[in-house]
Amino acid sequence: MMNRYTFSVLLFFISFFISNAQVENLDTLLFELPDVIFAKLEPAKGYQATYELKIKQPLDHEDSSKGFFYQKAFLTHKGFDRPTVLITEGYDRDENRIYELTDFIGANQIDVEHRFFGESLPDSLDYDYLNLKQATADLHHIKQLFERLYAGKWVSTGISKGGATTIYYRYFYPDDVDVSVPYVAPINRELEDQRLYSFLETIGSDECRGKIRAFQERILSDRDQALPLLKFYSLGAKVNYTYHTFEEAFEYTVLEYPFSFWQYGKDCSAIPDENASTAQMVTYLLSVSDIAFFGDEQIKKYGSHYYQSAQEMGYYGYETSKFEGFLVALPNDENPQATFVPNKMEVEFDGQLLKDVNNWLEKGVDRMAYINGAIDTWSATAVPQSEKGDSEWFFLKGKHHGNARITEMTDTEKERFTATLEKWLSINIENP
Repeated sequence: MMNRYTFSVLLFFISFFISNAQVENLDTLLFELPDVIFAKLEPAKGYQATYELKIKQPLDHEDSSKGFFYQKAFLTHKGFDRPTVLITEGYDRDENRIYELTDFIGANQIDVEHRFFGESLPDSLDYDYLNLKQATADLHHIKQLFERLYAGKWVSTGISKGGATTIYYRYFYPDDVDVSVPYVAPINRELEDQRLYSFLETIGSDECRGKIRAFQERILSDRDQALPLLKFYSLGAKVNYTYHTFEEAFEYTVLEYPFSFWQYGKDCSAIPDENASTAQMVTYLLSVSDIAFFGDEQIKKYGSHYYQSAQEMGYYGYETSKFEGFLVALPNDENPQATFVPNKMEVEFDGQLLKDVNNWLEKGVDRMAYINGAIDTWSATAVPQSEKGDSEWFFLKGKHHGNARITEMTDTEKERFTATLEKWLSINIENP
């Protein structure tokens, strides 16, 4: 009779050989896929294989004569019998990482860098082809390619702009995936969504909002002492200012501060009071709203994001009229936009897509699980909760843009989330 030790060893070797056979088979299947170049990487922990992919995409999915580019992605393989999670990044993706949802349901993962970001660049950055119709067509092409390998259930998910991309992907291709899980995903209604201003005027306590405002006024009034310290910081951080003047960047940083404060759930008790030195105020400001964000390097890095926001996704501005007498570099008679488009190009906003998508959402969409942080500034433009459609909303109390995650759910929320996914995907989620 086989003893327990021998049986365990036998199971190990069977599992080992099955795993190796799957990986060898996957290598062959990837080689046979059209439009895909792949390189094997060190497998992510708990997964059988990981690959960096370059996927050939048309610049214009409606006219391939316009040329092609290669889109970067990462494939992490769990098993051919497992679901597949398609990550809809909103920006670049330098390296592979496993999203918590992928681990949560024990899935394969395809993590897709957004077109016109990172290494996913055409030879010429013709921004006419940077739009959500083309970006979601990229995702659709990838889905069509890889469903040949993975025949099980498909889930799309993303965080922030990537979460919004998940929603837009469902809008353009409603049958591509079985379930969508957008995290902290804003869907605006206009170029300058007024709901963001209303949120900042009501979130938290009167005392906390008063402290935020008082801090802004103090540091703006103390600019003569603050600016040299910020210049010294910028020199050390190798930040340049030509897109904005240095004083414009300073004022933008102070105006951005409340937005960033609530977006990442900062502590009201940590706001410097009237006894704080200029150095203390500057150090604190940089920890919440970094002036480098308004420097040339960051604006160039996120130029494609700003273009998309200014052209069709919408964004927000700064209410300078509330700071009359405190601003020197920025005008008080209009709200400057936070969309710092490349080369200060003229971009005409087209609100038709936002109108269409909001109307579509209002009618009810099935199998969407929205995860938002209740104190996150971007929750102001989250998809509103509705009884229409078979979907679930999770507004996590006290959570913000950076920690509104499954791991931060209450036991009751996690149970509801788990039961929802099990029903929609017809799977059993172990050890949620």
